Parts: sequence; C-alpha cells; structure tokens
Amino acid sequence: MGNPAPYTGVDQQKVATATLSNHAKSFWLATLFLPKGVADEAAVLYRFCRTVDDIADDSICADDARRELKELQAECLAGRGHDPSVRGFVEIAARRGIPTDTAVALIDGVLSDLGTVRVQTHDDLLRYAYHVAGVVGRMMCGVLRVKDDFATSFAVDLGLAMQLTNICRDVREDAEMGRVYIPNDLLRKHGLTVDDILHLSATSESIKPIIDDLLNLADNLYERALNGMKYIPVRSRIGILIARRVYRAIGHKLRTAHGSNPFHGRTVVGSLRKCALVF
Repeated sequence: MGNPAPYTGVDQQKVATATLSNHAKSFWLATLFLPKGVADEAAVLYRFCRTVDDIADDSICADDARRELKELQAECLAGRGHDPSVRGFVEIAARRGIPTDTAVALIDGVLSDLGTVRVQTHDDLLRYAYHVAGVVGRMMCGVLRVKDDFATSFAVDLGLAMQLTNICRDVREDAEMGRVYIPNDLLRKHGLTVDDILHLSATSESIKPIIDDLLNLADNLYERALNGMKYIPVRSRIGILIARRVYRAIGHKLRTAHGSNPFHGRTVVGSLRKCALVF
C-alpha cells in the first residue's frame, strides 16, 4: 500500500468547514472574523478533534474505540495518517510548529471517557479539562500565528474555561451516558453523591451552589485568558474575543435564566443574542 494522498484540496477543506459549521455554531461564528487562511486551518483542526470525539462517542464497542484511538495517536506521532482528518492535523502541525504531544494528550483525555467517568478532585477535573480542551488552545496558538511562547498559558486558560462551561451545561446529558465530571469532593461539600447526579435526583437548590462554583472558576479563567489576547495578531484577535464572549454567555444564561440548574436541559445562546454579543 502506498502513502495516502495529502490532505490539501478544495474538497477536503469544504468538508472541514462544513463539519465546523454543523457541529460547533459558536466557534464557527468566531471563524467568520478570522483571516481566511487562519479560518480554514481552524476548521481542519476542529475536524480532527471532532473525529477523535466521534470515535469515542459513536463506537459500539469501547475496546474497538480504544484500539482506533491508539492507532490515531501512533499516526500523529509518526507524522502520517490514513484518515483525512488526521492528515489535515499532521500537515498543519508541521506547517505551524504545533507539538504532536498535543494530539497525544487530546486522545488520552478522550480515552478516559471510555471507562467509568468519575472525577475525584478539583485538580483531577482541571487535568481532564486540559487534556480535552487546554491542549486545543495550544494547537490554536500555531493556527493563529502566535509567536510568543508566553501566550500559551492564556490559550490553555481559555480552553479550560470553555470546557468547564461545557461540563456545567451538559450535566444531564453526561449523566444519561453514565458520566459524572463534577468532582466528588465538590459533591460531598454540598451534601450530594454521584448517584444523585446519575439519577437526576438532585434538587435545583442543591445543585445550584455546585454549578455556581464551577462557573465562578470558569469566569476566573475567562478573565485570565483576556490578558493573552494582546499576543494574537490583530487580524485574528477579534475572532477569538468573539469566541470567548459567546461561550462565556452560555454560563451566564445557565445562571440567570435557569438558576444554575443544568437538569432543565441544554442551555443554548440564541442567534439574536450571539449577534448582540458580536456587535
């Protein structure tokens, strides 16, 4: 078997952009304000991350998913890939100096979702969030043509903040899949257990301070991330500011409209509100 064809091409780029617009509305909106070359590479990067997630979420057998994800890790480390999304990441990583350990860390994080998902401590939660989202911030530094290494920590902060927002929003959805990302020590602090989350039996009054704690942590990280915007080239900066603002608005709506109760359903920011945030 010969080497697979390179990723580059109009058709593959269209697939990447369509994947982004169909599955990540807030991030897609932000890419509309990026220079075209940057937006195209961001879409390719998202397609790779989506492929990793889909393997974990859509595989019938966890062992098959683990094997496939381990194969992707090996391909990323070797600088090659038979799946177009992997080839896309490999090419961009080489072009933009993105460390391949970011892909390895991302896949490690997703692999941890295949077993029984229980988080023991605050530090464990941040460690998980780093693997599945903080490393994406590191990847985006390359895509955005950020030159200063000092900016990396702020990019990681933004990734962590976004992931914590996701975790707060998706408590019900995750519980229905048998996953609990709220740390045990935080549950115990407020008199709840993992079973209360899994059975969706926690009252709105008991879950509210827990979600507020996590959203407060996310807000602190959003604020820290703001300090890193000056390292992003001016033409790309507005897009990342929009992504930060729109994503943060999810947590704000969860607090104000739903009383920090994630059991009501998935919190979304409507199109009109997104337009207002952009302006």
